[in-house]
Amino acid sequence: MLSRHRIIPLVVAAPMFLQNLDTSVMATALPSIARALDVQALQLNLAITSYLLSLAVFLPMSGWLADRFGAKRIFCVAVAAFSLGSTLCGLAQSLPQLVVFRVLQGLGGAMMLPVGRLILLRSVPPAQMVAAMVWFTVPPAFGRLAGPLVGGIIVTLTSWRWIFLINIPFGLLAIAGAMYFLDDLPDEPRPGAFDFPGFVLLAFGLTALLGSLELVGKSIVPTPALWAMAGLGALAALVYHLRSRNRAEPLIDLSILRFPTFRASIIGGMPLRIAIGASPFLLPLMLQLGFGLSALTSGALTMATALGSLATRAVMTWAIRTIGFRSLLIGATCLTCVCYVSYGSFRPSTPHVQIFITLLLGGLVNSMVMVALQTLGFSQIPKPRMSHAATLNSMAQQLSLSLGVTLGASLVTLVAWTNGGSAQQPSAEDFYPAFGVVGAITLFSLFFFIRLSRDEGAGLH
Repeated sequence: MLSRHRIIPLVVAAPMFLQNLDTSVMATALPSIARALDVQALQLNLAITSYLLSLAVFLPMSGWLADRFGAKRIFCVAVAAFSLGSTLCGLAQSLPQLVVFRVLQGLGGAMMLPVGRLILLRSVPPAQMVAAMVWFTVPPAFGRLAGPLVGGIIVTLTSWRWIFLINIPFGLLAIAGAMYFLDDLPDEPRPGAFDFPGFVLLAFGLTALLGSLELVGKSIVPTPALWAMAGLGALAALVYHLRSRNRAEPLIDLSILRFPTFRASIIGGMPLRIAIGASPFLLPLMLQLGFGLSALTSGALTMATALGSLATRAVMTWAIRTIGFRSLLIGATCLTCVCYVSYGSFRPSTPHVQIFITLLLGGLVNSMVMVALQTLGFSQIPKPRMSHAATLNSMAQQLSLSLGVTLGASLVTLVAWTNGGSAQQPSAEDFYPAFGVVGAITLFSLFFFIRLSRDEGAGLH
């Protein structure tokens, strides 16, 4: 029978299973959705970034809602909202409708991810946190594992709409598991009044900044207007920061970035998360549009990254005890860079076994970095400030993923234009430089990891 420190991570990670299943299934189905809705495949990054943007915008309220109404209750409501959004996405008849429904889906996702992590952090003692975090990665790994193959099967045998409708039964199971296994947390703090002006400043700032990045190169908005939008977004974020310093209970307490391990996890981990956002978007498109593979074959190959991530559970605790958090983060980040760059060496003639093994290794080392960061990042945070830390962590994660998708689409578009081609029908050569850039970006994380002490996180295993 599973112990409590294993059951709780599995239950609260169920939303991450839903999100990863949703994202990986959709990535495999992008060409099919594009044909059905009569749009360019690269334009469907709007459907991905709109969801991630919605997450980033609504995430700031999740910590306050969890403290005000109870983490368990908000967790269940959030999963229900995500499932409803999935249903509407499955009924969409056009790209604008799909984008709007993805925003609604993101509203549920914005609450269920940080609240689930908050429940875990408040329920598991520090000595069991490494083991708990490893189990916390199992459901999302299964989501990434099943997603590409499930997506390939769905678009091959039936309508793409089922990639969204399949979330409904999983959502119901997640709610049932939470109701049965999770307890109300007795030490949940009682927050003050909701900081609505702060929420508006953050929401506007994030929307304007990410929106301007998303619109670059699409000839939808004039360039001066894009600069103005980005400037207003940065100004709103700055005003929020200055305002929050003078408030006793800010919506998001940015002062927690003063803790070195949390700062390394949030800021240092951002380049790695940008790469994580770009790669699952680029790989299925390269394999299907560039190499001419079927959705089913593409899904079977890209599921290797999730299989590698799942294998992390077998080696993570041993690796941390053997070399420590700092050495693990530095070594695994370097290997992650090598793996992403090697994706750009794939050719249509590359044996599928070679592609699968390379993606498998990439998933393993990437997951090791993420598990280490998630465990170490919260080690210095006091319990009363855990809701702020969990929310800020989720905001940074979703912002990075959104930047990754936008970066991936922009790089392929730019290379296609440089090669004299079209973003509507990118060739295999248009994807190769993008993976080189993505791999190089991950190395910026090393500037933060090398500053950690050698015995950092010694009490977590």
